[in-house]
Amino acid sequence: MRLRLAAAPLAALALVLLAGCATTAPQTTPDATTGGGDASLGCVYTPGGSAARDVAAPGPEPTAVGTIAATLETSAGDIPLTLDAERTPCTVGSFVSLTEQSYYDDTVCHRLTTSGIYVLQCGDPSGTGRGGPGYSYDDELDGTETYPAGTVAMANAGPGTNGSQFFLVYEDSQLPPAYTVFGQMDEAGLAVVQQIAAAGTDSGAGDGAPATPVTITGITIG
Repeated sequence: MRLRLAAAPLAALALVLLAGCATTAPQTTPDATTGGGDASLGCVYTPGGSAARDVAAPGPEPTAVGTIAATLETSAGDIPLTLDAERTPCTVGSFVSLTEQSYYDDTVCHRLTTSGIYVLQCGDPSGTGRGGPGYSYDDELDGTETYPAGTVAMANAGPGTNGSQFFLVYEDSQLPPAYTVFGQMDEAGLAVVQQIAAAGTDSGAGDGAPATPVTITGITIG
């Protein structure tokens, strides 16, 4: 369900825009006090929902370490990222695993928001905003998360529902600390997303598909 952004309070904006899992609808407002699992105990990827593409979940042992360079290769231009596997090893591990399985190749960034919060949302091969990888996993939060321009964070439909969808913040956005921040865009990548946002949505509304179609053609790691 989509709500008219201009009339919705900020919490509703976060809920409606940033839902991202293989469920039929967003269910609850994210709880900003809910943290994720302890990666030292292993990453838990829980099977559930139909997969938008057939992929295997990562193993429980975190394999991503330190900072990892990645580049979203898109039809609108390259978007270089720095992924923080030190802070969010399970999230980065999932992102890298999906990348290595070509999950994100030739997928559209299906949603742009230009009012209230300022993000481009990607990562669903179905292009519907409801697709996921067939598993979910916990948030990796410490309660200090903020979402300035350049932030790369996971979309979700409530605590512990991370899958494959993520969002790119192109202007400072006020959101509760309920979305795992797992990376940053560099200045060149941020400029690409800002250019996409400048064209608005295809309907002219504050929330919808971007007027400039954006396809992730591939992702390189390293």
